[in-house]
Amino acid sequence: MADDQLNEQESKEFYAMADTFIDVANGHCDKKETNHVGSAMLFATARFSSFVVASQSPDKDAYEAEIENATEFFSNEFKRMLTQNLEDYKTAFKAQEDEARYEHLMKKD
Repeated sequence: MADDQLNEQESKEFYAMADTFIDVANGHCDKKETNHVGSAMLFATARFSSFVVASQSPDKDAYEAEIENATEFFSNEFKRMLTQNLEDYKTAFKAQEDEARYEHLMKKD
């Protein structure tokens, strides 16, 4: 969903809901590597997105006719949101005292 489609209250609710999913993922990161958790979250998003399309289709033919459009829509939205978040995270790497905010998470060779 594009940010410009949300009013201020809806936007707050949208981000608060997203934060609940992130909180669950962060909890899993205590037991599993972040890449594993991220892959599981990506799979869950794909599965739920498929459910959304199926649940809005009146029958199998309508569902099958919507698959290509849904794939394009969700792919474009993911790319847009990922790009926005990658840009936002650039600020996390500005030096804060002696160490960048996420430096402790970076793999050292």
